[in-house]
Amino acid sequence: MNTIKSRKDIHQLVSTFYSKIRKDDLLGPIFNAHIESDMWPEHINQLTDFWETNLFGMPKFKGNPTKKHIKVDEKSDHTISQLHFGKWLQLWVETVNALFVGANAEKAIYMARKMSTGQYISMWQHRPDHKKQ
Repeated sequence: MNTIKSRKDIHQLVSTFYSKIRKDDLLGPIFNAHIESDMWPEHINQLTDFWETNLFGMPKFKGNPTKKHIKVDEKSDHTISQLHFGKWLQLWVETVNALFVGANAEKAIYMARKMSTGQYISMWQHRPDHKKQ
């Protein structure tokens, strides 16, 4: 088993992970509805930038994932649940563990756990029902 030590490794992880996501019964319909088939290579590249920034401290990623998740939730009639984020995290952990070992693999799992919780909470806080309270 290899360690995550380069952009190439991150690209392999992200590509493998999102190929699983796109085929998943729960998550595939959401991702495939919001990302056109021809846009996936660009999306994978952007996500590789995201993880390279987060794992290696390389300032490559530009964007706001929270805003994107809020928009996807709005377009999905606020039906994205903790179950979706749990499945996302399960597939991420399985993919990391199948491909890599070491400190950066552990860091990728730890960061994904924090991010999935934070993204869900941010989405939930921007829902119309929550704003009324």
